[in-house]
Amino acid sequence: MIKAILNGCNGKMGRVVSEEVSKTSDIQIVAGIDKNTQPSPYGYPVFENIDMFEGSADLIIDFSRPESIPALVSYAERTKTALMVATTGLGREHTKLLERAAETVPVFHTANMSLGVNLVKDICCRVASVLSEGFDIEITEFHHNQKADAPSGTALMLAKAIKETLDQNREFVYGRTPQSEKRQQNEIGIHAIRGGTMPGEHSVLFAGPDEIIEIRHLALSRRIFALGALRAARFITAQKPGLYNMDSILS
Repeated sequence: MIKAILNGCNGKMGRVVSEEVSKTSDIQIVAGIDKNTQPSPYGYPVFENIDMFEGSADLIIDFSRPESIPALVSYAERTKTALMVATTGLGREHTKLLERAAETVPVFHTANMSLGVNLVKDICCRVASVLSEGFDIEITEFHHNQKADAPSGTALMLAKAIKETLDQNREFVYGRTPQSEKRQQNEIGIHAIRGGTMPGEHSVLFAGPDEIIEIRHLALSRRIFALGALRAARFITAQKPGLYNMDSILS
């Protein structure tokens, strides 16, 4: 049985993760962490701060905000608890903390828990490697109106993966604000749209001479991210200290 602490348990994703965990027989949430300490309908205690939890766990699952990272890393290092971070919008300082924690505990971090999205990333890298000459690359993402970070962590993940594949001096151009210059060949356009309740849609466009290839992923519910998190939970708790991501599972 994997005993997990769920950070952000009363948020939108936290509630979906709790529901999916309740359907399993090998994972149990032993504590929730949230600024909103409303009791969980799934029976586990909820604390405002992770240091208030006096029990033990095998894993911390984080679906919250970047500002939670320092406290989670500190707890993981002190208690030797595996850490899984699905929070987006992390800065370089947060990444450094995760890299430090990975020296002593298993750490799993991804910008998107969906297996489908990560397969799309692999496909886009393959397409980019073949169509590196003469094709313009544009990434568009559409999310609900409550999403705080823009562009999404997933859009940046796709853009960075494509850039690394091309191994060229590619420049990220965000939103194409009013300008009087034409598009440059080395650009990767990234565009964010916010509105309604859409869980998430990502599209990567490869536009070349007289032909267009579009690779699209549409999330119909948040459940796909929870299911990916459960798969990642089973994976990371069996690993040695180190930094892992969805590529580690897919490979």
